[in-house]
Amino acid sequence: MQPVTVSFEFFPPNDPEMEKTLWASIQRLAPLAPRFVSVTYGADGSTRERTHNVVTRILRETPLTAAPHLTCIGAPRGEILDIARTYWDAGVRHIVALRGDAPAGQSGYAPHAEGFAYAVDLVRGLKTVGDFDISVAAYPEVHPEAPSAKFDLDNLRAKLDAGASRAITQFFFDTDKYLRFRDACAAAGITAQIVPGILPITRFPQMLRFAKRCGASVPESLQHRFDGLDDDPETRRMIAASFAIEQVRRLQEHGVNEFHFYTLNRAELTYAICHALGVRAPTAPRAAAEA
Repeated sequence: MQPVTVSFEFFPPNDPEMEKTLWASIQRLAPLAPRFVSVTYGADGSTRERTHNVVTRILRETPLTAAPHLTCIGAPRGEILDIARTYWDAGVRHIVALRGDAPAGQSGYAPHAEGFAYAVDLVRGLKTVGDFDISVAAYPEVHPEAPSAKFDLDNLRAKLDAGASRAITQFFFDTDKYLRFRDACAAAGITAQIVPGILPITRFPQMLRFAKRCGASVPESLQHRFDGLDDDPETRRMIAASFAIEQVRRLQEHGVNEFHFYTLNRAELTYAICHALGVRAPTAPRAAAEA
């Protein structure tokens, strides 16, 4: 099998305790040498400053490549491109470009009157700032707002044609759906890497809410594994690790050699899954035994 490459997603903390957890997780995962680590951006731009602070600290204090998220939400084009220039000047060369979700309380997505309407427009705009390595989103089970699977696939191809380097999928739990989607991408002439997004399940009810919001199906067999474990966090972690390892190993058997992990700022499960994939921190050579 080919060597495996990984990347990790984090989100900006909103209190000192969460900040402590985030940086402990970054320090734990950094020795695995990810391709990049992405930092999310609030639906309405509410985390802009915190996202920037996490990115600049990663650049300053770690050897990691930081990839901030940028979205089309809530700002004119010029303001978004100014943010991109600030990142470029700080040494950032990777961006995750997304349309973004409508802010809470808003019935649906509405482009800013003077902003980028969709992610494809954002990708084109970012390329006018600098030659960023851009990742975009893909949806194995179709974006919830897309009128059809073909429309969704055409939109993905447009983002890649506009200058994106790779697509990272929404998380999924049915591996066959990812494999069918990858085949559909290939049939449509898409040659860029379709990187599977893996969500280690830290809290099952929270995951169900995430899945409902983004249209990811949750197999009944997976729900059955977590039945009766509401008050048993240790067993939940073991089940979660077991399921995710099964998932990534099956993907690996089908030729997948790059994975993106939605860590939720927790290192333990992601570290264990990477270990099972053979992604491990380098070990110092043992000192020669004395004669």
